[in-house]
Amino acid sequence: MLATIVGIIISGLILFFVLVGIVTALSKDKPVEVKPHSILKIELNREIVDRTSDSPFSNLKLKSLSEDKKTGLNSLLENIKKAANDDNITGIYLEVSMQAIRIATVEEIRNALIEFKKTGKFIVAYSELYTQSLYYLSSVADKIYLTPEGDLMFLGLKSQQIFLKGTLEKLGIQPEIIRHGKYKSAVEPLMSEKMSEANREQVMVYIGSIWDHMLKGISESRKIEVSELKRFANEMLISNAEACVKYKMVDSLIYIDQVLHELSRISGNTGGKPNFITLQKYDKVPKKSETIGLIKEKIAVVFASGDIVTGKGDENNIGSDHFSEVLREIRSDSSVKAIVLRVNSGGGSALASEVIWREVQLASKTKPVIASLGDVAASGGYYIVTPAQTIVASPNTITGSIGVFGVLFNGKDFLKNKLGITTDIAETNEHADLGSFFRPLTDQEKSIVQLEVDKIYKSFVTRVSEGRNKSFEHVDSIGGGRVWSGVNAKTIGLIDEFGGLNKAIEIAAQKAGLKKYRVVDYPKFEDSLEKFINEIIGDEKIKMVKEELGENYKYYQYLHQIVNYNGIQTRIPFEIDIY
Repeated sequence: MLATIVGIIISGLILFFVLVGIVTALSKDKPVEVKPHSILKIELNREIVDRTSDSPFSNLKLKSLSEDKKTGLNSLLENIKKAANDDNITGIYLEVSMQAIRIATVEEIRNALIEFKKTGKFIVAYSELYTQSLYYLSSVADKIYLTPEGDLMFLGLKSQQIFLKGTLEKLGIQPEIIRHGKYKSAVEPLMSEKMSEANREQVMVYIGSIWDHMLKGISESRKIEVSELKRFANEMLISNAEACVKYKMVDSLIYIDQVLHELSRISGNTGGKPNFITLQKYDKVPKKSETIGLIKEKIAVVFASGDIVTGKGDENNIGSDHFSEVLREIRSDSSVKAIVLRVNSGGGSALASEVIWREVQLASKTKPVIASLGDVAASGGYYIVTPAQTIVASPNTITGSIGVFGVLFNGKDFLKNKLGITTDIAETNEHADLGSFFRPLTDQEKSIVQLEVDKIYKSFVTRVSEGRNKSFEHVDSIGGGRVWSGVNAKTIGLIDEFGGLNKAIEIAAQKAGLKKYRVVDYPKFEDSLEKFINEIIGDEKIKMVKEELGENYKYYQYLHQIVNYNGIQTRIPFEIDIY
């Protein structure tokens, strides 16, 4: 038996290291040659995140040993820019799927494609079904094709929220909520059955401004009046493929083989089929006259994505300890001449936000710091960028939410009535069990917590006031937890310019007086093999849950976040997805 057990262990280890060797060998870069008359094929069928790791292990599903590849926005934008200057690339083919991509990310890709078109090269888009956001992206194309039985969803934007008050009541759990700001509606799902009037007001403002911006872009690209586009949505006129052609939303209804034939023709390829090069392969094509490794001066791009949490955190959130270390390292690096802080976060811990804010403030005293706001940079996500000299955001970025709240749960009735559990306590002082799940807060305790929430709110407004050079009263008037779109934020002074990550890097270079520089990404990714082993030990269970739940994973994640609220929060009101 012992020999059998030892044999199994040794065989498993050998198999594991053979697998590692195979994956590593397959992942080694091979030189890629771009043939003349090639077309850059951009398949919008994967999740797009701010950046991805080059590790062969980072996207491996251990359950099925299949690849779960994501697309890095930084890489995508760089490839579009590179293709514009590549004589062998004649155009771009957008193959659009139902993949959900957030609207500010769509805006950055769309702007990059608009720049690409200035070279005179073509862009062609094709899909079986266009979502509104991906149609907005595709509207920059010279030709938009749709399969004859396909469709375009064009009905306007919505914000649908989930409320848990009834669930908590059935369970006998009472949320105890302390907040500052009538718009700080992060806690409404726990205490209401529908939106408050203040919440509905703010939602209508920001989704209205985003919809208007989308319609303006489509109007300019397709030469259709905005009033007509609004009529199409209000009257549900874009109801089938034929209507898409009738109202000039798409150019033709054709099948994929016809699209390929047309691409072959316009690319000048006489071989009968188009020469495609995918983003993954084009990643390995060096830029012209690449001498970037010889350039000493650097611009550091610090990616901050996910919840803001205390402690080290991980690659899926913003840990205050880890990010503080990274910012201190960059601040003391003389070769780093400017910093771009790229934020995609709805906030989180107020304490962690303050810790990171301090490091950003110190960095801004030594070198230019430019903030680039992604899809969401609100509440704590906005708090940490306030010391930046310039804040850049998309018109569709969700930002603001300058407010504070705290939540404690009283499960006394739940434990007793549902589970038959009672508790008793011996304590040296009257409030030693403050925050216990087994009892409600007293009025005195509520007042103490409210004072702390008010104090943190005052600090938040002060940080914004000082960083944006605005009066405390002005910031307070646009605060109160209110959420804004990028368009609104520019009007009220929360951001300075419209643009994406590339725009922020350009501004950083100008502020630092750099003509030649290289961009270095931070934080550094964890060692690929070490990360792979760690996932085998523990983190793989999260991947398996995501794999099983698919798009519904976000609801599990949302509930998990609520249960694990710890301390006072500077967090956006709710999960906002606009597709």
